[in-house]
Amino acid sequence: MGRFVPKDLPRRLIARTALAAAALALALPGAAGAADKFRPVIQEPHYGDALFHFYQEHYFSSVTGLMVSQHFERVAKHADEAEVLRGGLLLSYGLHREAGEIFAQLIEKGAPPAVQDRAWFYLAKIRYQRGFLAEASDALARIGKNLPPDLQEEHVLLHGNVLMASGAFAEAAKMLASLPKDHSAGPYVRYNLGVALIKNGEVADGTAMLELVGRGKAVDEETRSLRDHANLALGFSALRQQRPDLAKTALERVRLSGMLANRALLGFGWADAEAKDPRRALVAWTELAGREVSDAAVLEARLAVPYAYSELSAFGQAMDGFNAALEKFDSEGKALDESIAAIRSGALLNGLLQSNPGEEMGWFWNIRVLPEMAHSGNLAQVLAQHDFQEAFKNYRDLNFLAKNLQTWLDKLVAFEDMLTNRRKAYADRLPQIRAQAAEAGLGDLQRRHDALASQLERAEVETDAAAFADSKQADMLERIASARQTIAANAGDASLVDAAEQLRRVEGALTWQLAQEFPARVWETRKALQAVDAGLAQARQREAALARAQVDEPVRFDRFGQRIAELAHRIRALVPRVAALKAEQQGQVQEFAVAELVRQKERLAEYVTQARFAVAQLHDRAHLAQDGEHAKQP
Repeated sequence: MGRFVPKDLPRRLIARTALAAAALALALPGAAGAADKFRPVIQEPHYGDALFHFYQEHYFSSVTGLMVSQHFERVAKHADEAEVLRGGLLLSYGLHREAGEIFAQLIEKGAPPAVQDRAWFYLAKIRYQRGFLAEASDALARIGKNLPPDLQEEHVLLHGNVLMASGAFAEAAKMLASLPKDHSAGPYVRYNLGVALIKNGEVADGTAMLELVGRGKAVDEETRSLRDHANLALGFSALRQQRPDLAKTALERVRLSGMLANRALLGFGWADAEAKDPRRALVAWTELAGREVSDAAVLEARLAVPYAYSELSAFGQAMDGFNAALEKFDSEGKALDESIAAIRSGALLNGLLQSNPGEEMGWFWNIRVLPEMAHSGNLAQVLAQHDFQEAFKNYRDLNFLAKNLQTWLDKLVAFEDMLTNRRKAYADRLPQIRAQAAEAGLGDLQRRHDALASQLERAEVETDAAAFADSKQADMLERIASARQTIAANAGDASLVDAAEQLRRVEGALTWQLAQEFPARVWETRKALQAVDAGLAQARQREAALARAQVDEPVRFDRFGQRIAELAHRIRALVPRVAALKAEQQGQVQEFAVAELVRQKERLAEYVTQARFAVAQLHDRAHLAQDGEHAKQP
């Protein structure tokens, strides 16, 4: 329905640098800027695959794929970078202890001092973001002097915020004052420094610092919001000092369309009331009272307006205003009860998940859109709280893990079906392959090979060129032998003398041709025999592989089946644990929201009490006035 900005401004501001850049910046000293300037050199495809998912903002797929590749030693050339990336991704899911162990191991391995300092800096940053102040202070204490200039300044700002969150305002002010005035985050530094000084009792110096922010130029929505925060702080600080003129000057600078406009209008009205000018206070309070009543400032304005009328002695209007406020408070109380019921039924969390997709986002994901719910305006203040958003991230991650576990279970069922099909295919094909191997007669082939090798050896030793005659030449040799027998049988026949001479010449030519081709044909025969040797060797290897497969494949099938069963058992054991944690976290998140709405109800109850007390006072004043009139009558 609408968009809103988290209320915890300093903590949100310190998180401006993306953790994506942080994880990659740790790996390369020159890449400490933004991720869009980082161009890693990929030497192994599996590391590139992890980075691909990383840049697609699929952080769960990236970290799980990376850990699998590390397990199988597929990213050895990127060992340190992979560990840094893994640490950064674990940080994005709030696993700062595990990330700290990774960074500590890298440091123990002798990582450069610059890498060490960046590692501790980003670890401190995420710990502060998650609200672990002691752990963040410990990480900050480990940072040396090797951060680049831009991170060195941000380190001081982060340290100051941690000190402020811990209540050490004097130390925080000293820390923040050490930053140069031209620092890129100057407005944030001055704002935090001003708050720290005021909290430390140095009101004048703190006010001067906030004045610089409140009067400064704003170039975007973030700095405009910061300026509004500064002016609101100045206004209410002046009200506490009973300086309505200064309060109005500061509050006038708050945007009427900004997220702090309601509180500014409320304070502006009280400044006029403090200056004994209830008529002018009515202007701001009347405008505020017409706005969405889910805001506490609007509810207070509903009381402030009739209060101003009573100060102007307009008792009838004041009475009507207080009665209207009581009716509105009653309807708002019912709306709060309905919102509490909706939250406890799970409608809020389900609506948030549907309205704000991004299951693998980790730390970067934030609630941006309110779900379609009745009285959703009451929820804006709840959802804008940093603690609620962090708790909801944990619930969202557990919800994703529950779905992911179910997906893995479904995949294991598919793997079981695949394994069953493989077993059946193996059982069906094995007899056929055995029969084919038996038909091949590898022993007969080997004997034939040995006989041919023996014949080749004899022919080569005896220089038997005729042994290498081709079919045509062999036919000619047979014809020559037959003709010679015929001539020998008719030795006395004079007509065969010429034929005998021609036969002698033909035989000589053939013998010469065979002798010429003898070396080449010996070489070709040996080459062919070597090919037969290779084929027989390959056949023997396949036969051995077949024999091994008959032993190994059933074992492999059993091992795969056992592995699938083990994984299924582990996942089925995790499913109820994750479900229990999800239910527990859901209860905590819902109670976070309910607690805020209960506080609103308690505040509403106080307003109801004040309104009824004011109505009673008006009745008393009316009765006193009436008694006075009666006393004047003769």
